[in-house]
Amino acid sequence: MSREPLLLSSDMEPVITPEDVPALAGAPDVIAEANRFLAEQTLYLKAEDRALLRNAFLFAEASHRSQIRQSGEPYISHPLAVAGILTEWKLDTQALAAALLHDVMEDSGVSKLELTEKFGKTVAELVDGLSKIDKLEFESKEEAQAENFRKMLLAMARDLRVMLIKLADRTHNMRTLDSVRPDKQKRIARETLEIYAPVANRIGLNGVYRELDDLSFKYLHPRRYEVLSKALKAARGNRREVVTKILDGIRQKLAGAQIEASVSGREKNLASIHRKMLEKHLSFSEVLDIYGFRVIVKDVPTCYVAMGALHSLFKPIAGKFKDYIAIPKANGYQSLHTTLFGPYGTPIEIQIRTGDMHHIADAGVASHWMYKSGDEGFSDVQQKTHQWLQSLLELQSESGDAVEFLEHIKVDLFPDQVYVFTPKGKILNLPQGATCVDFAYAVHSDIGDRCIAAKINHELAPLRSRLKNGDQVEIVTAAHARPNPSWLTFVTTGKARSHIRHFLRTLRFDESVLLGERLLNQACTTLGQQASISAEMWERYLRENGDKSREEVLADIGLGKRLPVVVAKRLLQLAGQWADEPAPGKKTTAVTIRGTEGMSIQFAHCCNPIPGDPILGVVKKDQGLIIHTHDCPVLTKNRVDSDRLIDVEWDPEVSRLFDVTIRVMSANKRGTLASIAAAIAEAESTISAVSMNGSSETDEQGHNMIQFTLQVSNRSHLAKIMRGIRQLPTVFRLSRMHGPV
Repeated sequence: MSREPLLLSSDMEPVITPEDVPALAGAPDVIAEANRFLAEQTLYLKAEDRALLRNAFLFAEASHRSQIRQSGEPYISHPLAVAGILTEWKLDTQALAAALLHDVMEDSGVSKLELTEKFGKTVAELVDGLSKIDKLEFESKEEAQAENFRKMLLAMARDLRVMLIKLADRTHNMRTLDSVRPDKQKRIARETLEIYAPVANRIGLNGVYRELDDLSFKYLHPRRYEVLSKALKAARGNRREVVTKILDGIRQKLAGAQIEASVSGREKNLASIHRKMLEKHLSFSEVLDIYGFRVIVKDVPTCYVAMGALHSLFKPIAGKFKDYIAIPKANGYQSLHTTLFGPYGTPIEIQIRTGDMHHIADAGVASHWMYKSGDEGFSDVQQKTHQWLQSLLELQSESGDAVEFLEHIKVDLFPDQVYVFTPKGKILNLPQGATCVDFAYAVHSDIGDRCIAAKINHELAPLRSRLKNGDQVEIVTAAHARPNPSWLTFVTTGKARSHIRHFLRTLRFDESVLLGERLLNQACTTLGQQASISAEMWERYLRENGDKSREEVLADIGLGKRLPVVVAKRLLQLAGQWADEPAPGKKTTAVTIRGTEGMSIQFAHCCNPIPGDPILGVVKKDQGLIIHTHDCPVLTKNRVDSDRLIDVEWDPEVSRLFDVTIRVMSANKRGTLASIAAAIAEAESTISAVSMNGSSETDEQGHNMIQFTLQVSNRSHLAKIMRGIRQLPTVFRLSRMHGPV
């Protein structure tokens, strides 16, 4: 979109002449645009800064001289337009120079060292950051796309100007997308809608967000865009009288209340109208609030006075008032929002804000460069953006891979927020649907890791409870508590999800290393050798297999990804200790099971072993060591590779309790269930679950079949419980159940 050439005054010499850029002799508009761009910098840049920008333009023009855009324009017109967009945000010299040069490394082979020598380290770093995140391929493999997106956000976290330049670059590309073939239009538009528009919204660039939102809609749904665009133009004429009447009414009311204000009407952007039609199943004619009104006043107290005056002019709609001044949005946005019943029953959306708030609403974090005065008023915006960017680095460090990072961060890019309070009155904003666990992690990661219960508005509530606006939340913690894997089924924030996964992944790794070491020692003993593997032998083994560390190998053994006997044989071969047959008299040492090993050792649900049962271990890939009873029907039915069978035995001092299910056939008489429960309690056991079913074999005699899930310490404890139940006169049959109920 070319602007009119700037008419330079007689005492202002053109900065760029046709002699400077002979290749642009046939494109006078580009030269005029370059002069306009440089002249605009006189408003806030020094002469030496403008000289740097002139040199950057000439260098970029020379680098791109042989390149033509698909629209037929000289390629230099694109970086010039990008720098022009940044000029509207009054960005600094380095950012503007980087915008002019942002494609020279990617497209023209210019080195970072050359840019550093000519334009300084900062400019070179910005251009390098932009080059590394360029050309996101949305239709590429999920991992590749996620990795590129991760790089983009981390570059932004290091220097926000990288993202501001990238957004300006994407905005100009979207404005000139007509010259691209339709399939590429859709790919770029989808990428813009899912990544760039949400990022613009998250850092407060609302104007850019709305433009990218509309342009994405235009290319993703061209027919719908065209129809809605025509309908909106027609509605302007049909509704002009109503809009004028509302504007006049607002102005008169504010003037009567002696409030100085600027009042303007605005249309909702087409993409938001389209979303509302889809969400509420409305036709265009049924969308009444396509117009909104903005009132800009001098200070915060006047915002509330103006709102009171307007509420006396038109009746407010209940539940449609939002105070973003007292509780700003995460991106720093502040305003009063209210919806009123206007003339003819038309809903009127009104935003009331100060001039400073209006600047922030349009420019977001870029207002740091635009408006140097009143730094105190903008510190909150900068602080919130900085906190979010730091949270990106935290998520990156704890995410397992780029796809997981992308999953976590998308939650933050599409927030529909609720505002809740800590016990001390601090306000936290969380995504819609956030739970007490999300709140705990938002307060601090240690609070999240150790939370065991929550109070919402002073009443105990489950950790999975969803929070509502205005809730006061208090988290109860315990020193030895740790995250529960089941939390991943209901948490919504990326921070909570990444912390839980990171904790479980680290915990499982540590447990797997310990189990792997025990299994390797047992395998060495089975082969007739002591497990005396030197550090040198481990180094040779790691080099031979391309592994990073000894712990990685042991963790793989513990997780069943490698067979301990195979690793043991190779290590003993490297040490020169392995014989093909076990040495005579050597006895296999069984792995001792304590029941407290954590996730690395699991107890099979097919047979539910308890201490005292003869047991056997099976190494299963990605699950670790699975413990079965020696006569488990699953082991008998599914032949297991002997190399995966591990000798295991119970530790004599097992201290934990195990679940076991018993089935009781009893008379259908009053008090039977109570007497069985009393017998179980007398044997010092706890009932975890109970279910009752009629038995088709014994219904005629009036018998019931009852299943109890009990907590027992070992087989002897179970025998004691069963003896106590058998002595009851109402019990006819009793048996232990194996496998899930």
